[in-house]
Amino acid sequence: MPPLFNPRLINPPAKDPGLFIPFFFNKRAVLIDPGDISSLSSRDILKISQLFVSHTHMDHFTGFDRILRLMLGRNVKLSVFGPKGIIDNVRGKFAAYTWNLVENYTNSLSVRVWEVLEEKMISCGFNCQDRFRASGKKTTPVSDGVVFRDTSFEVESAILDHGIPCLGFALKEHFHVNIRADALKRLGLKPDHWLYEFKEAIMAGEDPEKPVLAPAADDSENGEKSMEFTLKRLADEITVITPGEKIAYITDVSGSQENIDKIIGLAKNADHLFIEAAFLEKDRKLAEKKYHLTAFQAGMIAAKAGVRRYTLFHFSPRYTGSHDALYAEAEKAFLEFGGKHDMED
Repeated sequence: MPPLFNPRLINPPAKDPGLFIPFFFNKRAVLIDPGDISSLSSRDILKISQLFVSHTHMDHFTGFDRILRLMLGRNVKLSVFGPKGIIDNVRGKFAAYTWNLVENYTNSLSVRVWEVLEEKMISCGFNCQDRFRASGKKTTPVSDGVVFRDTSFEVESAILDHGIPCLGFALKEHFHVNIRADALKRLGLKPDHWLYEFKEAIMAGEDPEKPVLAPAADDSENGEKSMEFTLKRLADEITVITPGEKIAYITDVSGSQENIDKIIGLAKNADHLFIEAAFLEKDRKLAEKKYHLTAFQAGMIAAKAGVRRYTLFHFSPRYTGSHDALYAEAEKAFLEFGGKHDMED
């Protein structure tokens, strides 16, 4: 079966950063950095269950208003994760509007905001029918940098330096459940949508003795419409378990050695790294002044992290019409530092 994630940059590389990650075969998505999100459809935005914010400069956070507008009046629970200050930032967004009629909504939008600090998170809730007043503040310990985990995947974060705290993120699928077509045929089972529920049951760690009713193929020799197995027996018969996919996202960070070391650790062995390349190496002093990476540093990091592929984004406007130089510089560094040629850009 294919990986869980289907990531794509929201905008061209010289425009606002942002990564939209819909899930295959699931009406769900994750969004990193809601800057200009006008290219996303309403349908896409309404799939978002978790929103990850690297920092709250306008080009990374202005799209929060559109998300709020579309989700308002719907029975939605949205989780927001960001750096120190994100709770006050979101509180300010809510405070900008008047909410005197929201008690009349049948459905109630609920937003919980998680502020990622060293070794802990502070969270606070904002509920539509309570006029988005902050409530339910709590503190949660953070272990190994993991800020979110569910049955399918987890998200690790690193606090980086952009003159302010700025978060890098790595999303990792727990594992792949691959269905063996030959085994399905041998057992006379129909390859259909039931396999996705079966896969989710395995990933959720459900009772191995749970009965699973598997539909028989139309040309099944025994004439039965379905066959019953335990979850464990069927998993043993028709699946191969392989490591899950890993995606990393890095933007708006200085090229300090401390940052580079943290990024390499976060992105280690990622299948796909999305990394900013704001400036060329010849303009490194300007990059340092603005707390951004050069294309050379991006390529070097990708190589040292051992990523399978990488995509550059967040180019400075000064390179309009000469993006090829940024790509070439990153690739030169990638190869120089031992990177393998399995990359996109």
